[in-house]
Amino acid sequence: MKSQYLKITAILSVLALIFIARLAYLQLFTDRYALNAANTSIKTEYIIPQRGVIFDRNGKIMVGNQPSYEISFTEALIKPDFDTLDFCHLMKISKQDFIKRINAIKSEKYYSKLTPMTFMKNLSREEIARIQEIIFKYPAFNIVSRPQRQYEVSTSGNLLGYTNEVNDRDIKKDSLYYLPGDFIGKTGIEKSYEKDLRGEKGIQYIQKDIRLRNVGPYKNGTLDKEVVTGKDITLTIDYDLQRLAEEMMVNKQGAIVALDPSNGEILVLATGPDIDPNLFTGPDKTRNLYKLQMDTIYNNRPTFDRSLQAAYPPGSTFKLLTAAAAMQMGVMDENTIFPCGGGFNYRGLRVKGHGGADPLIPAIQVSSNCYFSYAFIAIMNKYPGNPTKGVDEWKKIMSSFGVGEFLNNDLAVGAKGRIPSGEFYEKRSGKKDWSSAYTMNGSIFNGMGQGDVLLTPLQMANSIAAIVNRGWYFTPHIVKSIDGKPNPDPRFKVKHKTLVNPKHFEPIIKGMEAVVLNGTARSLKSADFTMLAKTGTAQVPQGKDNSIFVLAAPAENPKIVIAAVMEHAGFGATWAGPAAAVIAEKYLTGDLKREHLYKKLTGASFMPEYRRQWDAELKKKGLYKEPNKDSVRIQNIEDSLKFIKNDQIRAKLIYKRDSLRLKVKTQTPKK
Repeated sequence: MKSQYLKITAILSVLALIFIARLAYLQLFTDRYALNAANTSIKTEYIIPQRGVIFDRNGKIMVGNQPSYEISFTEALIKPDFDTLDFCHLMKISKQDFIKRINAIKSEKYYSKLTPMTFMKNLSREEIARIQEIIFKYPAFNIVSRPQRQYEVSTSGNLLGYTNEVNDRDIKKDSLYYLPGDFIGKTGIEKSYEKDLRGEKGIQYIQKDIRLRNVGPYKNGTLDKEVVTGKDITLTIDYDLQRLAEEMMVNKQGAIVALDPSNGEILVLATGPDIDPNLFTGPDKTRNLYKLQMDTIYNNRPTFDRSLQAAYPPGSTFKLLTAAAAMQMGVMDENTIFPCGGGFNYRGLRVKGHGGADPLIPAIQVSSNCYFSYAFIAIMNKYPGNPTKGVDEWKKIMSSFGVGEFLNNDLAVGAKGRIPSGEFYEKRSGKKDWSSAYTMNGSIFNGMGQGDVLLTPLQMANSIAAIVNRGWYFTPHIVKSIDGKPNPDPRFKVKHKTLVNPKHFEPIIKGMEAVVLNGTARSLKSADFTMLAKTGTAQVPQGKDNSIFVLAAPAENPKIVIAAVMEHAGFGATWAGPAAAVIAEKYLTGDLKREHLYKKLTGASFMPEYRRQWDAELKKKGLYKEPNKDSVRIQNIEDSLKFIKNDQIRAKLIYKRDSLRLKVKTQTPKK
């Protein structure tokens, strides 16, 4: 019994010694508990770093910084004799507004009497100059300098993104860094490269007396941490091209994307409608963001980046991929001829088309609906009685081109599009062998880029890069370098190879060349450089066809690949084609030689078609109201003001608009 007692005593003694040793270490050799114990007398103050500057590939500053000022409030520092009216007079606010702001602060989730909370934000330098001489009388209130973004460009708001105050979700994701009142990248580059752009906060431990007045740095500042400025980022974007594309997309919905096929660098990522990023700064920032997010009239949705998020039927541009897959699957070759006689006829289905019984290259040249519909039937019939197996093999080949899949790049948003599987059609038809219902389930139209196939503009451009590279591509990406060093992300150094044998791309590329030389895009042929192209006119149920065009130039060694989509515009060669040709010409020659193409695009508006569709939808829902004719004229002027730069013309239009507004106002009966 005595021996057991001694053992227990020994064990407890050892545990006590370990505990005492650990406690001594924490108290004598670390500051962890010293700081916690002195929490009421040692306060942590953070220094907010400048965010990194964003440049385009040519060194043009797109986003910089400017000082922004706030007034913070710490309840524990408020004096008993605080003069509310005098302070309100200094801040030029009413007493009611003061009470409202203080109550709002106290109701915040992370509120603490000891923590500085934002009382007023977005103060100008002039306001701060007036306030700072007197604010020392009110120690509970302090001036805080917080860097704010300054945009040096007036387009590309979706691409660049914006910063805003952190919310609960942001804080939970990184509670070791973010505090209430901090800013974080919410969209675009600001979001996807947040950790590089934000830098690292500086930390100062300040000793305070019992009245929370500063008495000096804790331990002479040896525990302080220096602020680290955010890293500068150089984009792959060529802003001259980007601005050109955005100008051509005014009063249009759609996108223009351009890539360097040799490395996957994105040269242009333009979406219509565009956003002026300057709306993301200043005192009206919150209101502007709300307006942009609520702008859904005519399906406008400016915050919806159509270059990355919109998935479209690719139309005839997809015929190039159909040919590649069909040849790889061994169901046709470049010399295969299908029975095309002025159109496509199959099991009671008739589709208008071009060309006759031709092999592959002439079929691409004239964009034969018949040829590529039969090519897709051959894909589905590769395994008789089992169309699912054929479609799944096709889907696997398509996935190797990066379509129907997320591209896993450095962009904040994106859509995977859709390449249907055999299971997709089994579910639709309700049976395993659905080959007897090709025409009913619409699968037959996949061959010509209609049916159930959906691609984003970025995927369209990337798939063309894979074709002109004879079967490989680098993942498209938007950042070229960080702090002057090449982007270290390993994802962008992997050469992805398609499942198509390189030899099958030769006739496809010859077909694309024939499209420009003597085919559906011959009107866009340039005297300065050669081109490979494919037109697309995709049918959509809402109204006029989507205009789609893909291009690579120069033909012998492509340095740029472009995909352009213009919603409800009509033929591919009429609208999307000229936009792509302008971008290629500017990039390859450094000049805009066919200015008439540029003027054609900047002078065109598809808003009437969008309005017609919007009105039709409202009528269908019973919500349509006949508009006042003057109101329509006002809207037309508003649309024109978006792209007219001439000051005299703008002044006349603004005068006319305001006159019509006054007329409408006086005619409106009072309720």
